[in-house]
Amino acid sequence: MPAQTSLRRAPGSRPTAATRARGGRRRSAMERALGRHPIGMLLAAPYAVFVAAVFVYPLGLGVWMSFHDFYFTAPGVDVPKPFVGLDNYVTVLSDPDVRASFGHVGEFLLINVPLTVVVSLLLATALNSVLHARIFLRVSYYVPYVAASVAMITVWMFMFNSTGIVNQILGPLAPDPSWLVSDFWAMPSIALYVTWKQLGFFILLFLAALQNVPKELNEAASMDGATKWQAFRAVTIPAVRPATTLVVLLAIITGANLFTEPYLLTGGGGPDGASTTPVFLLYQQGIQQGNPDIASAIGVLLVIGVLIITYISRKITERE
Repeated sequence: MPAQTSLRRAPGSRPTAATRARGGRRRSAMERALGRHPIGMLLAAPYAVFVAAVFVYPLGLGVWMSFHDFYFTAPGVDVPKPFVGLDNYVTVLSDPDVRASFGHVGEFLLINVPLTVVVSLLLATALNSVLHARIFLRVSYYVPYVAASVAMITVWMFMFNSTGIVNQILGPLAPDPSWLVSDFWAMPSIALYVTWKQLGFFILLFLAALQNVPKELNEAASMDGATKWQAFRAVTIPAVRPATTLVVLLAIITGANLFTEPYLLTGGGGPDGASTTPVFLLYQQGIQQGNPDIASAIGVLLVIGVLIITYISRKITERE
């Protein structure tokens, strides 16, 4: 019978339970701080610094300014900036122009966001199934997004003025006054333009999601007798739900920051302020009229509103 060998650690070499617990706590704390791969934190550090410098610090400064009597001074001049509490917010919320601007953005989002999601998803589905000239069609839809805004707006104004091609086609059905000078049609026209210009970007997002949908799902739906519309509802829409959430969030954020399009299309918020936006009033108050504290209060309210809307929309789009 062979002799049994006994493998034993040298005295003191076996870690005690307390030592293992301390090491586990150290590893757990380090993993929580740096993650499982610390090299990833190192690579992300430059971008984190950039975000802190470009976004976090200005946001914090804007919040601080909104609670103080703040105004611009010459370099090197230090003047008192007393704390005024909620006075700036009371001034902003009591201004009918500010309240109207938030209503205009709400009107814009109600038109732009659903239109963007529906049209971009339908076009992406069509482009995903097309066999010929696929690259040409994708580039064609993407060109307006990367083209200069001033050039695209010039074309749009030429098409939608009182003697433009759109009114010529509509004939007696054309609105009077025309689209961009009408109190009723100014903001819908801007929403339609922004939807058209940014459509290519959102189509690419949906295309990327559609290409990850297994073809077997559509084939199984077809074998079960489902029509193309039924397969689209039962297979495609649930499969691209994460992309839909992203598109909705990006469309809301973009719409809330609306400035260039009303400024150029309607000559700065016209007619009679029917297309003013919070960002436009922020620019007026902070830059043109020298009231950065009032502008900061508008900006903080806009950020809060966007956070609330994006939270609600995310809950809706991610709901089973």
